[in-house]
Amino acid sequence: MAFKPANNIQDLQYFGEFGGVNPSISDSSTYTFLSAKTMFDTFEGNADGCYLYSRHSTPSNLYLGEALAAMEGTETANVTASGMGAITPVILQLCGSGDHVVSSRTIYGGTYAFLKNFTPRLGIKTTFVDITKLDTVEAAITPNTKILYCESVSNPLLEVADISGLAKLAKKHNLKLVVDNTFSPLSISPKTLGADIIIHSLTKFINGSSDTVAGVICGTQEFINDLRNVNDGACMLLGSTMDSLRAASVLKNLRTLHIRMQQHSKNGLFLAQKFEADGLKTVYPGLPSHPSHELFKSMMNPQYGFGGMLTIDVGSLEKANELMELMQKKNLGYLAVSLGFYKTLFSAPGSSTSSEIPEEEQKEMGLSDGLIRFSIGLDADIERTYQMMKACMQELNIL
Repeated sequence: MAFKPANNIQDLQYFGEFGGVNPSISDSSTYTFLSAKTMFDTFEGNADGCYLYSRHSTPSNLYLGEALAAMEGTETANVTASGMGAITPVILQLCGSGDHVVSSRTIYGGTYAFLKNFTPRLGIKTTFVDITKLDTVEAAITPNTKILYCESVSNPLLEVADISGLAKLAKKHNLKLVVDNTFSPLSISPKTLGADIIIHSLTKFINGSSDTVAGVICGTQEFINDLRNVNDGACMLLGSTMDSLRAASVLKNLRTLHIRMQQHSKNGLFLAQKFEADGLKTVYPGLPSHPSHELFKSMMNPQYGFGGMLTIDVGSLEKANELMELMQKKNLGYLAVSLGFYKTLFSAPGSSTSSEIPEEEQKEMGLSDGLIRFSIGLDADIERTYQMMKACMQELNIL
């Protein structure tokens, strides 16, 4: 039977301690024991079902982790206080001084800054490559390489990673393939394509209401146990622990993700087709003009579409800023970073979410000043939205 991630979420059954249809929230930072020996055993990791301290784990966090592991098809998952709180411990758990990472060159600016500027202090080096060229990726691998790192759909250029091809390279060279799947939850299932570890910023589509910062690491039980180890686990010792109240909130929103992703994708495809027909330089994986359109089609779970992210290039930062300000004035969305909200969000990545990447490297990867990144919202009347956006562009002589 085909892997069906939404079914895996729906099939989970939780009851609250008083019979509630939602699991009860564990609003405690520490937990009591009936015997001192059980406390000792829990510290040693030998007491299943016992909780010690909320930085280790809580029932609420484990419920959410279980649901996200079910969605991604991994053995288990560990939730964190932010997307970066998921990315950084994975890299630090897998790499030490002298080790090497091969990463996509087009990734979220915070991840880029961590790999480019921070990890070298710890003796960890990174080579950034065009992830769409497997021969270039393989040429960058050294005897010290431990990780291949990519985003399923890259931020902000929307390049698509050949996860199956990368997984074969990782296996051949005994590496871990780490995939950030934030832009394409449900649409792409990296584990089924051979990825070892899947990361999300839950802040974005999965939570969907722009009220929470959170992350998750999905992987094997052995790897998640390593991350939680009290002696040398990166999640445990770096302390990016998710709050139980937030975990309960994200879990409730996760249950509607399949409906929301279908609408984000439907609206994204509609606008991308219209913008391209109008002559705008438009990038969207659902367009046949996208260089990796067929690759995305070969990997995707079709019912969830090509996602809610698209870009247009209006030629200059000045024009981009004018258009975004006018669209916000006309209530077509918000000039804001992040993504996955019910309203459309737009930003110029070169001066915001990718500003950590030096200008010359932005140019080299094709990130232009006039690029606008759209996170398309859940608009019920997307034809009306398009007509109003088109009017804004005509007013500014972009069209």
